[in-house]
This record gives sequence, C-alpha cells and structure tokens, in this order.
Amino acid sequence: MTNYDPGLYYDELFGGRDYPAEHSALIRQRLAGLNFGDLLRRSQDAERELYNLGITFLVYSNKDAVDRILPFDIIPRVISAKEWAHLEAGITQRVTALNLFLHDIYHDQKILKDGVIPADLVLGNGCFRPQMVGLDVPFDTYIHIMGTDLVRDREGTFRVLEDNGRVPSGVSYVVENRHMMQRVFPDLMQDIGIRPVDNYGHKLLDAMMEIAPQDVADPQVVLLSPGSYNSAYFEHIFLAREMGVPLVEGRDLVVENDRVYMKTTNGLARVDSIYRRIDDAFLDPKAFNPDSMLGVPGILEAYRKGNVALANAIGTGVADDKAIYCYVPRMIKYYLDQEAIIPNVDTRICREADALRYTLDNLEKLVVKPVGEAGGYGITIGPRASKEELADCRAKLLADPSNYISQPVVDLSVCPTVTDDGIDPRHVDLRPFAITGKNTWVLPGGLTRVALKKGTLIVNSSQGGGSKDTWVLQDGGLQDGAQEGSAS
Repeated sequence: MTNYDPGLYYDELFGGRDYPAEHSALIRQRLAGLNFGDLLRRSQDAERELYNLGITFLVYSNKDAVDRILPFDIIPRVISAKEWAHLEAGITQRVTALNLFLHDIYHDQKILKDGVIPADLVLGNGCFRPQMVGLDVPFDTYIHIMGTDLVRDREGTFRVLEDNGRVPSGVSYVVENRHMMQRVFPDLMQDIGIRPVDNYGHKLLDAMMEIAPQDVADPQVVLLSPGSYNSAYFEHIFLAREMGVPLVEGRDLVVENDRVYMKTTNGLARVDSIYRRIDDAFLDPKAFNPDSMLGVPGILEAYRKGNVALANAIGTGVADDKAIYCYVPRMIKYYLDQEAIIPNVDTRICREADALRYTLDNLEKLVVKPVGEAGGYGITIGPRASKEELADCRAKLLADPSNYISQPVVDLSVCPTVTDDGIDPRHVDLRPFAITGKNTWVLPGGLTRVALKKGTLIVNSSQGGGSKDTWVLQDGGLQDGAQEGSAS
C-alpha cells in the first residue's frame, strides 16, 4: 500500500491529512506486510465462497444476470469506539424522534398544527395510511427495524443521507461479511477487539416477542416474505433462520375471526407477531391493493384489533420519504428539545419555489433525487451528467417539482479496496441497523457499501456496488477484548 493515495478525500483506514486514524494503525501495519498477490487470492477465495453459499441478490434491470452475488472487498472499514459511541447516540436519537413523529401524525398531529412540517406534505403523502389514525401500537413504536444511510464528508464529519424505515435490507450481508473475514483473513483479525454482530437475530426475535399481544405467553413469530422473486429473498431466508422462526408467504397465512393463522401439516396455528418484508400496498388486498397476490386478506383488521403485531408498522413510509427527511432535525428539536447529533446533508425541497429556483440555477453542481425512488435509480449527479442528462433532469423538475429534492455533491469518504490494478481508494457509505421494541439497540457496525467503479459516488448494489466488513473496535484500544479474532 506504499503507493496508495486517497487524494483529498477522508480515508476510513488512514483518517484525514491533519488527523490520522490512530485506532487502525495495527491493521494498516498488517496489511502493509502482505503482497498484492496474496490479497488478490484471498479476495477471489471470498468471492468464490459467496457464490457457493448462495449469498445473492436479484437485479431486475439486467435481464442477462438476474441473480448476482454481492461483491465483497476484504479490506475492512474500521470505526473507533469513540466514533461509534457518537453514531450510536445519533441513530438512537433519530429513531426516537421518528417514532414520536409517527405516533403524533396518527394521533393529535400537533407537529402539523404547529406548522413545523407542512400538513400537505404528510397528509397528502402516498405512504400516509388513514387506517392507522387513532390506532395505538405497543410502546408507541412504529419503526422496529431501521437502516440509516450515513456518509462521511471531506472534513471527516458523518452526515445522514437517508432514512430507511419501511423494509430496510442489507443486514444479512453485515453478518455474512464477518463470517467471511473470519474464514479468509483470520490473521488480520487476530488480537484486535472487534464488537460482535452475530447476535442480530436474537435481538430481532426479542423485539418481535416484546411487541406481540400481551395475552400470549409464548408468541409465535414468523417472517412474511413476498417470495423468491424479491431482490432480498436471501436475506429473508437468513433472518428467519437466525431468529429460528418460520419463513412464510401470504398464501401460507389466513385470517379467521380477526386472528392470523399459519397453515401447517397439523392444521392452523396461531401467529402473533409478523416481521413483514412486504410494502403496505401489497400487505392486505382487502384494505390496499385489491390485485395483490402477495399479502393476507383481512390482516389489517386483525392488526387494528390488536390480535397480531406487525414490524414495521403500517404507515411508516411517511417517515422515510426523502422530502420528510429534510425536516428530521426540526422533529428532533420539536419532540426532544435537542439538536441533531448527526446532521443531515444540506437538502432543498423542490416543491418550494426558492428551492426549485436554486436547483434549476445550479443544476450542474447538485445531486437531484426523486423522493420515491430507492436503489440509486433516477438520481442525477450534476457535475458528472451530460448536457442531455441535465436537460432531461430540468424537464422533469419543471414538470413535477414536488417529486424531487436536491443536495450538494458530498465528497464521500474512501476506503482502500482491492482492484485488478492494485489497492485503490473507492467511495463508501454506511448503513447501521437499529432494532426498537421497548428500547432501541444498534448493531455495532453496519453495512459498508463500496462503489467499485472508479470515480463513481453511487454505492448501491443494484448499481454495481459491493460491500465491506465493518469493524467497530471495543473500548480500550486494539488489544482489549480480542475474542473476535476467532469468533463473532
């Protein structure tokens, strides 16, 4: 790594030019002692094993390669104990505020009446569910599983890029990446205290049982999947296995007398708590989309009567809308009387005339995103867009400004990455996962996504990105609590 140069970007392994990352010194030293051929061999071993294990995701935009492995880079991203404590507090604060917001908008709507957030932005949102108005949920928790997308800018400051509060995916890769590192790179992990990640399934199961109807002594939990054609189906299998619960599809469940049952070889068995990986629109054809073949007819009424728990709650999509995202720091101030621990990326809502004018005047400098898209689709990165792409973006903005936000281009931090040409810097983000039942627990680390194409800022797997193992160091430095060198 003697010729490695991150340029002006903050580097996740080396730190900034004026503030080196002392916590990763031993890891850098060990990497420097390896030749590139060895790193490349281990990288190829990891990729081959991922394929053999079937750790895949589906991409519908490429008809020639529907089922892909998620590319994995063996050089880890390392986070110090101090940095993680800051991130953990910020994520917990954000989840708390978003749950307070969801309870409010489905009850008294004080934040709307006080003009903190425009009422039409919430009540006119396609993800707002009138069926949830007045309905109480256990612990007032709506977002039980949340993935928060973080980026680090050139100065080394973490910022929230996006909230994922509907059906966030990717946590299976966090756990599998750790297992992969233990198999192909145990010598790099030796005597380094890394916080474990393989208790996620237990924590998720605990939360699912917490929110189950209180009159049930031993709740039956299931994971509801839309089926094998879903892009995250591998994760559905993985999480059901980690929790030790049945993986079901809509056709496996039935509602009788406002209670949910699972079809088994021994007849119907009651279901009390459902981790659902199906969007609201497809969950109950009686209540939402009548053409849906994925959901369970009548499940909304069973839910409304408190006979079954759903995670995440119906109607959470309002909270992870990209336009609502802009107001989260105000929510934190409104509900908690605190400043946001992790700031947002500066964002303009194009439905507002001044913001639209600024965006149109500075289109070549900004990132423009549709509020309803995910996976990196529909994004225009101004400095890297062609004249035709900018013209197309301008036309879409003028036709439907409410569908867009704009942000400055964030100089995403980089991390050393194995490429065919050597070890080069590649841009990364981070998606930590939080589980909330009665309280919130944040998985130490998260999914580090890496943009494998040189120069690109889009890290999404559907756009050709890969992932890295994320190491959160334990308190006390590299030598303390080193048990994870052999097991997580």
